[in-house]
Amino acid sequence: MQRLAYASEARLYGDWGIEPLTQTLDSLVASFATHTILKAVETGIVGSVRAAAADGACRIGRLLVHPGCQGRGLGTALLAAIEAEFPAVQRYELFTGHLSAGNLRLYGRLGYHPVRTERVSAALSLVFMEKRR
Repeated sequence: MQRLAYASEARLYGDWGIEPLTQTLDSLVASFATHTILKAVETGIVGSVRAAAADGACRIGRLLVHPGCQGRGLGTALLAAIEAEFPAVQRYELFTGHLSAGNLRLYGRLGYHPVRTERVSAALSLVFMEKRR
């Protein structure tokens, strides 16, 4: 499902080599030891998010929702649930691509603010965002 969910990002940036599309099963399984991973389940898994805390921050990543289930509030619910898993942190951090308007809109609506941009390639800059408690 991760590959399916990130296909739209690959199309947007013209880059099918992005890490969520090339991550191996072994790497994914290994992340269970270092991250809290939540999933949204209906008739099967339709979304997930992962996070880990360090230095007073909860670093959130891989928020994804099956394309056929988007627009129903699952991403919002997953983000709220992962934040609730880390009540003692001072801030929440995440990033998305600069052209990912839907992601930027969602994160902004939920209280995240851009703090820096990092150019990754000619086609992609990452927008790092945070939300203070």
